[in-house]
Amino acid sequence: MSTNDISAENQKHVLFPWSKQGGLNSIPVTRAEGVYFWDADGKRYIDFASQLVCVNAGHQHPKIVKAIQDQAERLCYAAPSFATDVRGKLARMIAEVTPGDLCKTYFTSSGAEAVDYAVKIAKMASGRPKIIARHRSYHGAMTGPISLTGEWRRAYNEPGMVGVVHAYPPYCYRCSFGQEPESCKRECLSSLEEMIEFENPDFIAAIIVETITGPTAGLYVPPDDYMPKLRAICDKYGILLIADEVMSGWGRTGKWFAMDHWDVVPDILTTAKGLTNSMVPLGAVVVSKKIADYMDDNTLWSGSTYSGHALACAAGIASIEVYREDGLIENAAKLGKVLAQALEGLKEKHPSVGEVRGKGLFSMIELVKNRTTRERLMEAREGPYVTGGSMAEIQKVISDGGIYAFIRPNMIAVAPPLCITEEQLLEGLDVIDRALDVADGMLEPGDRVAAAE
Repeated sequence: MSTNDISAENQKHVLFPWSKQGGLNSIPVTRAEGVYFWDADGKRYIDFASQLVCVNAGHQHPKIVKAIQDQAERLCYAAPSFATDVRGKLARMIAEVTPGDLCKTYFTSSGAEAVDYAVKIAKMASGRPKIIARHRSYHGAMTGPISLTGEWRRAYNEPGMVGVVHAYPPYCYRCSFGQEPESCKRECLSSLEEMIEFENPDFIAAIIVETITGPTAGLYVPPDDYMPKLRAICDKYGILLIADEVMSGWGRTGKWFAMDHWDVVPDILTTAKGLTNSMVPLGAVVVSKKIADYMDDNTLWSGSTYSGHALACAAGIASIEVYREDGLIENAAKLGKVLAQALEGLKEKHPSVGEVRGKGLFSMIELVKNRTTRERLMEAREGPYVTGGSMAEIQKVISDGGIYAFIRPNMIAVAPPLCITEEQLLEGLDVIDRALDVADGMLEPGDRVAAAE
């Protein structure tokens, strides 16, 4: 099919997410391999976003493709009430690489569904009704997860799940308490503890956090003492800690899971995306031994048709093997250092760059009109997918340069597949460099001079 035919058929019959449906101009993707994908006209893109930060091992990895093919010939599906070899093996492999005593998995079809089940399990195991989430967060688009989500799109889906309250996150570049790193006393954590007291800790089942907030909400990396102190607060009040690692898991940050950077063990971990390299939909809720023991004597009053789908589990087994055999987690750690250094260079060169942050191959460039005031180049409510305004001009330069990047108002994420080479990474960053020239041109002359000084 031609580009026009693909676009016309999609426009006529498909509802696209987070968008007005009229006038959409989606790239018609026809094939992919490694860090690349191609549109219907044969144009090649470096996938600097791993699609939705999910194709961690690279597109069409042959070992994962083969595992899906072999499983399809043998057994495509068995109901969740049956035991299968692939379901049990994948659950064991997950337990081997997740933090601490996380040992038992409930399989779902997506990350949002995993979050939904994590909340159900937390409420059941604790006997408490409330959940604390954070502002500047994204947990999925289902009714429960969008209620946990801490940004402005939640309003369009309300009223949602009851019993959710939101705390302030550690967004150090724009501290909600007006602090700078040198003066910070972790007011975000002291205010959280105050909130716990106000809400009555005896009624709070869990605190859910994205270990490193995904680029959907801004990609914020917590200070090194944040997660250990958060774990201590949860322990003090008997509150469960849920780590949402749907995006930050599976080697993305240079370790199996982002929590590994701080040696913190959550009570529940949610994941998806990179679990199967997104070649078959699969999510997972991984629970501690204490919760697993509780479930031995208490019914899980919930279920789903596709839990532990055989094709998905086969893809998950192969994906974990690929992460190990191809050294992808080590490559993410190694090239993460290259990326961090290169982004600091872009910040020094471009006055429109207010901050760069990240871990491994999970980074964000934040754009500002003025470094002193930190005024955003584009306000956040332009929409989750950029369709107009200054960011669209920046996006066009990136796209014309053969790069697909995860762009939000005033932010550009860099999250390529973990199999990327240094040469490919620097090729993509060279295009980002040219796009930042456009961003610089949007500044007032005085702001450019002030940033240079």
